[in-house]
Amino acid sequence: MEPMVETVIEDARWSAFGLDRLAERAARATLLHLGIGAEGFVVSLLGCDDSRIAVLNADFRGKDRPTNVLSWPAWDMAPDAPGAEPEPPQPGDPDDPESLGDIAIAWETCAREAAEQAKPMADHVTHLIVHGTLHLLGYDHEDEADAALMEGHEVAILASLGLSDPY
Repeated sequence: MEPMVETVIEDARWSAFGLDRLAERAARATLLHLGIGAEGFVVSLLGCDDSRIAVLNADFRGKDRPTNVLSWPAWDMAPDAPGAEPEPPQPGDPDDPESLGDIAIAWETCAREAAEQAKPMADHVTHLIVHGTLHLLGYDHEDEADAALMEGHEVAILASLGLSDPY
């Protein structure tokens, strides 16, 4: 089985942490929960540090500070109505998978948040990869109805992985 997450490590702490395996598990669980087969899709993931993600956050969101995770969907799959489910993506060929988009995750912010929330870093990072993957699939949290839908999926996906409700 080919990996669906192509991980690029810019900060060596992510390699030692096992980001590639954790991200693969989280992304596959997200698609499985939504009834979407992982075959025929690929996600690009950048494991970086706070300085790199701060530049990305400034460039793409106009926010000149680090953040935990960023995502760039390949397609706009957002539904028209608040609180509605996005249309599922169409898979590519297993030999030429369809990109769902890109995710970047920052070491220092994730480590600090996990410590502040008194939870294992692996649990926090799993949640953030699930969150980022949902963004790639058209989910958002800009309004109350969309946030409730997205958070409900996150809680269910994390439970399927044996993790507790992050909210």
